[in-house]
Amino acid sequence: MLCGILYVLHTDIQWEYLPKELGFGSGMTCWRRLRDWNEAGVWQRLHEVLLAELNAERKLDWSCCVVDSSHVRALKGGATRARRRSTGAGPVPNTT
Repeated sequence: MLCGILYVLHTDIQWEYLPKELGFGSGMTCWRRLRDWNEAGVWQRLHEVLLAELNAERKLDWSCCVVDSSHVRALKGGATRARRRSTGAGPVPNTT
């Protein structure tokens, strides 16, 4: 299954066109497994384990890393947003 998933992601073919001759199984089965593993957090855990192992072997150059704030969890939560003030005099009726 993993090879089928990687093949589809690498070649950018549609799941239903995964060649059965390659022995990866059904494209739809691979897709369902990818979905299930994603929901179970398998990919996140795999990423964490690989980073930990590479870091332990000093094979990561942290001077070249970039931290994307959209992927860093704010443990204490963000600041509460102030309520937005309306610029209109009152509610506008729905036009649809």
